[in-house]
Amino acid sequence: MATTTRPSLVKGSRAARSTIALKILMAVSGLLFIAFVLAHMYGNLKAFSGEDSFNEYAEHLREIGEPMLPHEGALWIIRVGLIVALVVHVTCAVILAKRAARARPVKYVVKTNNGSSVSSRTMRWGGVTILAFLVWHLLNFTIVKINPSNGETGDPEHNPYKLMVESFDVWWITVIYLLAMLALGMHLHHGTFSSLQTLGFTNSATSRARARAAGWVVAIVIAGGFALVPLSVLVGIIEK
Repeated sequence: MATTTRPSLVKGSRAARSTIALKILMAVSGLLFIAFVLAHMYGNLKAFSGEDSFNEYAEHLREIGEPMLPHEGALWIIRVGLIVALVVHVTCAVILAKRAARARPVKYVVKTNNGSSVSSRTMRWGGVTILAFLVWHLLNFTIVKINPSNGETGDPEHNPYKLMVESFDVWWITVIYLLAMLALGMHLHHGTFSSLQTLGFTNSATSRARARAAGWVVAIVIAGGFALVPLSVLVGIIEK
């Protein structure tokens, strides 16, 4: 007896596989970002060791891979890799959000949150906030190197420590930074759990509890570590 495959079932199967692939790409790119921000946070904490230590660390990043690679060669490889990961992460998020919206065409008011956390309900807006902050952060410290304390751009002295301290001496810069770290912490909290879930590490009640705990640890360590430096500058613990 001949059988045929219904087109709707084939289409549905392909869409399901595509959605799973997008979720995996989003999870892997998210974990790459977690590794990067953890390393970046560690580097920022060098500020507590003083100006020389912080500036030596900043210069060392530019010398990685020499002489096999040109000056800042490895740094640019990392930057390009992060840009690719960012494009993948954001693209997957947008596509998945659109698919979720199409799957629920009728708009309605949700009266309960069904036990979902605040971080899970604010993932999209938190991601947009972090993306906007990333643009500002790169302009402030990397691309244009804006010094808000005196309105100058550029860094003629090539002194990352001085630029960092003078920036965080401005209270509203610190407030913006801390709000961004709050958004980052919430994003990391749910993102860590979601990534582990997508990759199949939450198959039991115990593993789900551990994944949630990992989300809290990652969020507190990274967001808290980043927040320590601007707060310490603002209260005078870290000085020029």
